[in-house]
Amino acid sequence: MKALLILLPLIGLLIANLLPKRIGRVFAFLAIVIIGLFQITLVTCPGSLSGVDPLTLTFLMLIALVVVLTSISSIAFPKTDSQKVNFNSLLLIILMGMNGLVMVRDIFSMYVFIEIVAIASFVLIVFNRERDSFEGAYKYLVFSSVATVMLLTGIALIFLFSGSTSFESIKMALNSSPKNPIILLAMALYMVGLFIKGGLVPFHGWLADAYSAAPADVSPLLAGIVTKTVGIYPLFRVVSLYSVTGPIRTIILLVGIISIFFGALAALYQKDFKRMLAYSSISQMGYIVLGFGCGTPLGYAAAIFHLFNHTIFKSTLFFNAAAVEKQTQLRDMDSMGGLAQKMPFTGVASALAALSTAGIPPLPGFWSKLLIVIALWLAGFKVYAILAVVASVITLSYMLSLQRRVFFGNVGEHLLHIKEAGAELLIPSTILVLIMVGVGIFFPFIIGTFLLPVTRLW
Repeated sequence: MKALLILLPLIGLLIANLLPKRIGRVFAFLAIVIIGLFQITLVTCPGSLSGVDPLTLTFLMLIALVVVLTSISSIAFPKTDSQKVNFNSLLLIILMGMNGLVMVRDIFSMYVFIEIVAIASFVLIVFNRERDSFEGAYKYLVFSSVATVMLLTGIALIFLFSGSTSFESIKMALNSSPKNPIILLAMALYMVGLFIKGGLVPFHGWLADAYSAAPADVSPLLAGIVTKTVGIYPLFRVVSLYSVTGPIRTIILLVGIISIFFGALAALYQKDFKRMLAYSSISQMGYIVLGFGCGTPLGYAAAIFHLFNHTIFKSTLFFNAAAVEKQTQLRDMDSMGGLAQKMPFTGVASALAALSTAGIPPLPGFWSKLLIVIALWLAGFKVYAILAVVASVITLSYMLSLQRRVFFGNVGEHLLHIKEAGAELLIPSTILVLIMVGVGIFFPFIIGTFLLPVTRLW
C-alpha cells in the first residue's frame, strides 16, 4: 500500500503528458485531487499503512492536503493548456518526492527524494519566467547546491563509519561509539545541510527571495510543506538516531532561538506582504527546531504539533496573500488598507491565521507554543523558554501590523473596485481555517490521541 503513494503520482504524471494538452490538463488536476484524497483517507484510517509511525503519517497527511489545495488555487491564475499540464505535472513530481522522502528508511534514499523535490521546486519558482523569480530561484539553487555537498559528504562519512545507510544500522553504529570524531563530523555536516534546506538562520539567505518571488499559487506550497519536508523532517528523523544531547543539542537550540528572533525582527520592517510572511516562516520554524532541541519526548511532540499548526496557519496566510495579489495586483502593504470591507472572508481568515501564528488562545498556535515552552522549562532551559515567550510578543506586533495595513482602515480610491476572491482561492482558505479552528477547540482530545503516541517514538 505504501508503494502506491509513490507509484500513483508517477503513473498520473506519465499519462497526463501522453494525452493531448486540453485533456491532459484536466487529467493532471483530477489525478492530484484523487491521489491526494486517497492519501488522506489512508492516513486517517487506522491500520491502512502498517509500519508507519505517527511522524510519517503526519507528514503524509499534510503533504496531500497542501498539494491538493495548491492545485485548486492555481485555477485562479491564467495559464495555457500546456502550462496547466506542466504546473500540475510538477506538483505530481513534488507529491511523489515528498511521499518517498518521508517513507524511506535509509539515509541515501532520503537524499535522492530531497533532490527530486528541490529540482521540481526550483522550476515552480521560475514558472512565470519573471525577473524576480529567476533571482529567487538562483539563490535557492546556490544554497541548495551547497547543502547537497554537505549532505552527500555527511552521508559518505556515515556510510564509512556504519557500513550501511539504513536507519537501523546507523543507530546501532552510533550507539556503539557515540563520540567518534568521524561520526561527529558527519552529523555536523548533515545538520548544516538540513539547516540550509530548512532556511534557518544563518543559512536563510535564499528563503525570503524564493517565497516572495515565486508565483502566488506556488508560495503556499513552498512555505506550507516543501521546506519542512526537505529540511525539518530529515533533521527529526536522522538526528534523533544519534540522540539530541551535548554539543548537538546546544547547536540546535541556538539555531532555533536565533532563527526565532531574527525572523520576527526582520518581519517587523517588511513592506512586501509575502516577504513578511517569509520571514515569519523563518521565525516559526525556529520554534519547531527549539522544541526538537529539548531532546525530550515532550519537546519532540510539541515540535511536531507546532509543525502541523504552522503548515495550516502559514498556508492560510499565503493563500490569503495570493487572493490579495490576484485581486489588487499589489504586494506593498502600504499601498493597501481597508480590504476587509471588500474581501471580508479573506480578512477574517487572515486575522485568525495571524492570531494563531502569534500564539493567541484558543487557536492551535497557542497550544503548540505553550507545549514548547513547557518542554523547555522542564528540560532545564528556562532562559530559552522565556525568550520564546518574548518572541511571541514580537510576532503579535508584526501580525497586527499586517492586518492594520492590509485589511483595516479606509479603502483607498484605487481599491474601490476590488471584490472578494473567487472560489478557487476561498476553498483552500476555508478548509484550512476549519482545520485550524477545530484543532484549537478540540486540543484536549488531540493531546491524548495524537501527542501522547508521538512521545513514544523516543
